[in-house]
Amino acid sequence: MELFKESKIETVNPATGDSIKEYSFMTDEEAAQEVTKCHKAFLDWKLKPLDERAEFIKTIGEKLTANKPDLARLMTKEMGKIYRQSEREVDLCAEICNWTATNGPENLKVEERELPNGGRGIITYAPMGVIYGIQAWNAPAYQVVRYSIANLMAGNSVLLKHAENVTGTALLLEKIYLEAGLPEDLFKIIRINHKQSDKIIANKLVRGITLTGSPDTSKIIVEKAKEVLKKTALELGSSDAYIVLEDADLELAVKGCVQGNIYSNGEDSLTVKRIIVVEKIYDRFKEAFVRKMKGLKVGGPTDKETEIGPIAREDLRQKLHTQVEESLINGAEILCGGKLPEGKGYFYPPTVLGNVLPGQPAYDEELFGPVAALIKAKDDKDAMKLANDSRFGLGGGIFSKNEEKAIELAQKYFDTGMVFVNSSGAPQSNMPFGGVKDSGYGRAHGGFGMREFVNVKSVILP
Repeated sequence: MELFKESKIETVNPATGDSIKEYSFMTDEEAAQEVTKCHKAFLDWKLKPLDERAEFIKTIGEKLTANKPDLARLMTKEMGKIYRQSEREVDLCAEICNWTATNGPENLKVEERELPNGGRGIITYAPMGVIYGIQAWNAPAYQVVRYSIANLMAGNSVLLKHAENVTGTALLLEKIYLEAGLPEDLFKIIRINHKQSDKIIANKLVRGITLTGSPDTSKIIVEKAKEVLKKTALELGSSDAYIVLEDADLELAVKGCVQGNIYSNGEDSLTVKRIIVVEKIYDRFKEAFVRKMKGLKVGGPTDKETEIGPIAREDLRQKLHTQVEESLINGAEILCGGKLPEGKGYFYPPTVLGNVLPGQPAYDEELFGPVAALIKAKDDKDAMKLANDSRFGLGGGIFSKNEEKAIELAQKYFDTGMVFVNSSGAPQSNMPFGGVKDSGYGRAHGGFGMREFVNVKSVILP
């Protein structure tokens, strides 16, 4: 018996609560057929020279730019990201394609080494096959491009199960890839539920699984992959800490933390979540930060004046509000916001919590929305300790006028995959992206993503 044969996927505009479109789930048989097609496309693609693959990747980047208005509008409509930020996301996607096309052949080229016994060794980065991506909704184009472009460059084929609420974005990306001339079936979208997804993981033609999601979801996926001995790469949630040291430029720190907290309506794992300020400047920072947050404009994501749009789904808004209320019950204080607004759409006000301590969701968990947690530190050393006191480790930041000191703290003490100095975080196409601890493992960008799912093969000659 096939699961969910008659079920539908419905996308909803979070700014209004209105339905956008309905899509049918695939049957188990249809999904399995898509895997087979994807594998057959891989068998030809893996034989293409690196420079030929790079030309396809370059063209995808050009087509993304050409389709930017349509893609940005659809992302904004499906998940509520402010339109100009959706445009920026498409620009980043195109940049990733350009960097990969330019640098991919060098990163994946065959290497030769002289052996200790005088023989010759050849190292080749051989593609593995079908790579299955389970992706989240909050950066609906970027997360797909991040893993698909690296794997296509490596010679793999790509299978995508996108979040249901951005199904339209997934299908548009597939159309854009085909418009760029990418061979048919090399990049495939499958519309399936979670139980069906387990069967895809178990499918013998699938060689690797990459996930963007929550730590709880990842444990289930990893367990399924472990049963069939398949490699995984995970980009999970976070509760990024930004420390504001005594010598920080206060105006710059306030501006950076505000912008970093509300980017993508606060629904991004790299947004500023916990702001740790040394006590000598804490009160001044708090006053300026709260004033800025109070003045932000919440509204429709296509309005030019809007700075914060809606939360992507009603259930996510309710979860965020519950975390805020539980933090208050456990001793936190509201400095601004924190109340569910009335009316249409899934909006949430910019919110600042003070007196944030361990045992509160604002301290221990990821708050996915425009909610900032202010934490007071005794001094610089205590600030660094508090920053690392988290089960997450994706990104973080340091505000200090002493750049050398900030670099030393970032390199030696910050227990995260990325650290931003005197700015809030954004992925860079030529720098590694990924986390540690409950924020996952594996790296994207900068050549690292291209080697996540390859067979590093030794050829040894006497």
